[in-house]
Amino acid sequence: MIHAASLSRPALRRQLRQARRALTPLQQRLAAQALYRRLAQHPLFRRARHIALYLPADGEIDPRPLMKAAQKRGKATYLPVLCAWPPTRMAFQRVGIGERWTRNRFGIGEPVRDRTRQRPTWALDLLLLPLVGFDPHGGRLGMGKGFYDRALAYLGVRKKWHKPTLLGLAHECQKVDRLELASWDVPLMGTVTDGGWYGRIALAPRSLRRPVE
Repeated sequence: MIHAASLSRPALRRQLRQARRALTPLQQRLAAQALYRRLAQHPLFRRARHIALYLPADGEIDPRPLMKAAQKRGKATYLPVLCAWPPTRMAFQRVGIGERWTRNRFGIGEPVRDRTRQRPTWALDLLLLPLVGFDPHGGRLGMGKGFYDRALAYLGVRKKWHKPTLLGLAHECQKVDRLELASWDVPLMGTVTDGGWYGRIALAPRSLRRPVE
């Protein structure tokens, strides 16, 4: 496990991004399969009706098997799309069969923007977030652009709002001992990797944690 305190945030990002990029295509496929097995039958996933995910880039663990499973079960699935204005914000847009795709300014695929198919963040049930690094206490290190922080900023003001459930998705190699959180960072309920569950969800009652057989 990496000791985050010994590195600056930029240096920590570089080291963790290099670790996930170094994974072979086979390791990536196996990690995606393990992630699917850990989450697809979990009550948090099964009960959610509106689920936001992401398309993997830069070595991120692949949640697309989960997205396909959700769609087969009749759930609404959403992906982030960057807003035309203001350019520092993003929205979550529903995706399905026959989707038209484009690439955003970072070269990441996203559906062609359609505001009529977008859903407010607070109206999602489950948000599966990408990350660069995580700790077992709910800390998340992102890419530093702040898109998810801004999308979730309302949670820092409206303390009684509990939606959506926030789960980070990562490779096991992205785990660090503890991250120092900034005032604007929104802690995760947990992080799911190819190797296990971490955070508050890992300490939840057995009835919530145990997958439904």
